[in-house]
Amino acid sequence: FLQDTYRGPVWEEGLIHLPVSVRVVALSATVSNAEELADWMATVRPPVELVVEHHRPVELDHHLLVRDRQRDEDLLVPTVVDGRANPRGERFDRAAPARGRGAPRRQPFATPHRPEVVEVLAGRGLLPAIVFVFSRAGCEDAVDQCVAALGSRTDAAQRRRIAELVACHVEGLDEDDLAALGYGSWLAGLQAGFAAHHAGMIPPFKEAVEACFGEGLIKVVFATETLALGINMPARTVVIEKLTKFTGEHHELLTPAQYTQLTGRAGRRGIDARGDAVVLWSPWVGFADVARLAASRSFTLVSAFRPTYNMAAN
Repeated sequence: FLQDTYRGPVWEEGLIHLPVSVRVVALSATVSNAEELADWMATVRPPVELVVEHHRPVELDHHLLVRDRQRDEDLLVPTVVDGRANPRGERFDRAAPARGRGAPRRQPFATPHRPEVVEVLAGRGLLPAIVFVFSRAGCEDAVDQCVAALGSRTDAAQRRRIAELVACHVEGLDEDDLAALGYGSWLAGLQAGFAAHHAGMIPPFKEAVEACFGEGLIKVVFATETLALGINMPARTVVIEKLTKFTGEHHELLTPAQYTQLTGRAGRRGIDARGDAVVLWSPWVGFADVARLAASRSFTLVSAFRPTYNMAAN
């Protein structure tokens, strides 16, 4: 976030103005120029000790999930093989409909629907999962879709435990508040094994989701990217629905650092031997772009700091 246009300057100003007595621990999985960052921090927060670790405790596999309409099946294809883009992936880029005489040919590939994605992951033993959806409304819609299409994915004992955890977190809210917040439908989704997690939810709801997911009671959480930073909710699998996001002005492709932050939730230390990162196929993003994000290890941090009059006055 140090290079975020809006958040970055706030972080840097905070580091500059902190009392000397305050010590800082700064961690990131996505900074290639760590030495340069440490040198800068040493000028404002000395002394600084740099620790770099290249080993990932849980290996991560990268896949593309695509619906093959001709075979009527979902394909989970590795995006990277021996450090390079999987040559089998090129066929998904040559799938544009050909127009000739008569009606246009049907597109042979499609993006799997959310319930289909859950079914594929369940069938391959890749749950629990976090599915990143870059929309608060999209997270809520995804829960409704999965509950309607798949029903409950929890047993009676798990549903009782979910009810207990939820009761602990919402005990400070009265019935009118709960009714206004749509408590009934939210709890029904939780007890079915599906939940949303985004900044628009009140803290007791978000904390209840985190507690349930931490105990393995929730099978799939549909979340915005806020879940990728600072919250310990590791999953067996991370799914990214789209590799583009709206910045407030236009849509742009995720950076390698953003992709790594999101997929860093996959694989639970001490539980999973491997983690899995899954990207859903899109006709607008080439296979080579997906593979490039998965294989990239270049996360150069660039400062977004710009001094202001208010900053100087402080």
